[in-house]
Amino acid sequence: MGAWDAGLESVVAAETILSDVDGEAGRLVIRGHDLSELAGRWRFEDVIHLLWCDFFDDLPNAEALAATIGRARADAFAHLPGLNLEQGATETLRVGLAHVGDGDDLDTAIRLVAASAVHTAALARLKQGLTPIAPDPARSHADDFLRMLRGVAPSEAEARALDAYLVTVSDHGLNASTFTARVVASTQAGLASAAIAGLCALKGPLHGGAPGPVLDMIDAIGAPENAEAWIDDAFARGERLMGFGHRVYRVRDPRADALKGAVAQLPKTQGRLQFAEAIEGAALARLAARYPRRKLETNVEFYTALLLEAVQIPRAAYTCVFACGRIAGWIAHAREQEATRRLVRPRSIYTGPTPAVAA
Repeated sequence: MGAWDAGLESVVAAETILSDVDGEAGRLVIRGHDLSELAGRWRFEDVIHLLWCDFFDDLPNAEALAATIGRARADAFAHLPGLNLEQGATETLRVGLAHVGDGDDLDTAIRLVAASAVHTAALARLKQGLTPIAPDPARSHADDFLRMLRGVAPSEAEARALDAYLVTVSDHGLNASTFTARVVASTQAGLASAAIAGLCALKGPLHGGAPGPVLDMIDAIGAPENAEAWIDDAFARGERLMGFGHRVYRVRDPRADALKGAVAQLPKTQGRLQFAEAIEGAALARLAARYPRRKLETNVEFYTALLLEAVQIPRAAYTCVFACGRIAGWIAHAREQEATRRLVRPRSIYTGPTPAVAA
């Protein structure tokens, strides 16, 4: 039996053509493209096509796929089930994805992508006491999502910023939710089951729940001159600084720079961005002094918070919006895992009591 690795960092559990996370160099490659080539330049639908290529025999070209996703949004809205406003956002989205049904075909994959956006936008409006808005199939996915959520068409810059976010989070190696999706897919349970399992893993605050608390931290600091004292008080309380440190990256998370660049392109964000940069600088200096032997740099959540705030997405919806992007990767990984026809079944080391040997 091999050595025990509680966090599985040293365990190679899959071969993939989908993405490569280089934690030492701070680089993310998605199917042969550096993140810097994709974020801010490609639509989310184009990256879905990139991720799904070779996994569905009937996958159309990128433009046709985008049109099909648009029609699927309209269908998802037409069959929108009753949403339980007493539940949290991720619990409600989980129910919505379950209504898609468990197939392994392209139609199921498209309906999962569409349903995630439609249900997230509809629930966010209902939570605000507003009526859900029907999709416009002719619009791009990011543009239509913001329109459904806010009730007015976004600017081109806002839609482009959300595209950058969805692209940036679409896939990221064998993270907790993607690994969970692959384990479920290995049982041949179906794409909806794999995606729902991924969502359940994403719900945990150690994976997908940090952007909201980043904004809570920024709001609590209030002004740049308060940053150092606030951070020292947080350390004294034993609190973790949200938006800093990563399980894989030993240098700056490349997704942070991609999203910071997207925020910088939005009008009227300069003051908020400069404030965030001041907090970031103070946090990095304090972390370096407190943990000189550890590499704790800015992660994706810090500038995710700024971007989602800038395009007026409610904080309670942040994890679900993350899922709206990552679901493309979950589906691709599920199909890749299914093709191996190999059930994921790791071993464990038993540490319980040993039964007495009969005389």
